Amino acid sequence: MQLATKPGPELTRELADIEARYIARHPMSARRQCEAARHMPGGNTRTVLHYSPFPLVWASAKGNRLTDIDGLDYLDLLGDFSAGLYGHSNPVVLAAIKKALDDGIVLGGPNQYEARLAAAIRARFSSLELVRFTNSGTEANLMALSTARALKPDRAHVMVFDGGYHGGVFHFSHGSSALNAPFRWLIGQYNDVDGTRALLRAHAGEIAAVLVEPMLGAGGCIPGTREFLGMLREECARSDVLLIFDEVMTSRLSSSGLQGPLGIQPDMTTLGKYLGGGASFGAFGGRREIMAHFDPSRPGSFEHAGTFNNNVLSMAGGLAGLTEVFTPTEAVRINALGDELRRRLNELARERGAPFQATGVGSLIGLHFTGEEIRRPSDASPKNAASKDAQLAMQALFHLEMLERGYYLARRGYLALSLPTTQDECLGFATAVDEFLAKRRPLLERTLGSCRAS
Repeated sequence: MQLATKPGPELTRELADIEARYIARHPMSARRQCEAARHMPGGNTRTVLHYSPFPLVWASAKGNRLTDIDGLDYLDLLGDFSAGLYGHSNPVVLAAIKKALDDGIVLGGPNQYEARLAAAIRARFSSLELVRFTNSGTEANLMALSTARALKPDRAHVMVFDGGYHGGVFHFSHGSSALNAPFRWLIGQYNDVDGTRALLRAHAGEIAAVLVEPMLGAGGCIPGTREFLGMLREECARSDVLLIFDEVMTSRLSSSGLQGPLGIQPDMTTLGKYLGGGASFGAFGGRREIMAHFDPSRPGSFEHAGTFNNNVLSMAGGLAGLTEVFTPTEAVRINALGDELRRRLNELARERGAPFQATGVGSLIGLHFTGEEIRRPSDASPKNAASKDAQLAMQALFHLEMLERGYYLARRGYLALSLPTTQDECLGFATAVDEFLAKRRPLLERTLGSCRAS
């Protein structure tokens, strides 16, 4: 059932009331926002961190606990949008970074960590026969796409998917963003097997690469089906198109990302987020014959510059984290914890008859105020502006109430569990969600309709 109406007076009043309480509880964050707005547009330099009436400002963190500048504590369920897998200041990672600091940074040459980190990553991802480092997932995707275009100069197009997010200049929510890099984009529908196959075949001679997340991240934690992703592998091989898996977020969903459990080998893979141990990081790699073009000892090789590509702090922290902290055993544990939390949330929604559901895989979870089956972003989004306003208002109300209860997550309803998270903490959050659904059941029914998640 889709949303039936725009925000009514009751929802509007409840949202105004909780915003007033939020403002009263966080005077220092409010003052910081006003001061920051004097120097940065909207007081912001990372758009996803902004939400109304103003974002919390953090003073300190330890493990999976955050303290804001007003002295209030929160359970961190956001994990810096999946970059904070290790939690805050993991002692093993912190010790490695401190040693690197003590030994000297900005070295201006190869260091003792980068080749070892490359080897550790290759051991996890069999499709990565060779790998190079960058400074972010955005940059990794830019390099992968530029590589595809350089190898196929007579093919100008790149296929992506509605709802896909591949970095700050590769954002495809309801079309291409105004700030996207000027590639020629061909936008398909996620999990649409027949439609995508037809689109690929119709433009086979024009497409250099297909760039896809095995699970949409910012698009709502929507897993790609094995049939859909397998079809992409088959059609790309058929038409000599490079298949690029963006595993910047999903690489944490097993010890070998999602490509491992799926058994699908892309031509190239891009990585980022937690793999720098909490410092800036990105990587791209793939088949040897592709990546060999970056070998500077070869005549006519591709040049790949970047002052901080082998940033010693990222290399040292990333190596310690991947080899000593995020072991295959830990990957199984944290993702099983996420699967159980998702199952419990969906069970509670069914019991309440609430238009609410949790999607995702493992430790990455998307929360949606709809009971419809979600296979692509459009399934979770209302079809008219008034209904969308109602859904956004309900998301804001939910977000602010969870903050009031001491749970930090994204406004859009996104969770990324960090390794310190416990089963009891997940149960506590599930209880908070259940109480929200119980308390707001009449409001949910009037505003969103009464329906059960599939």
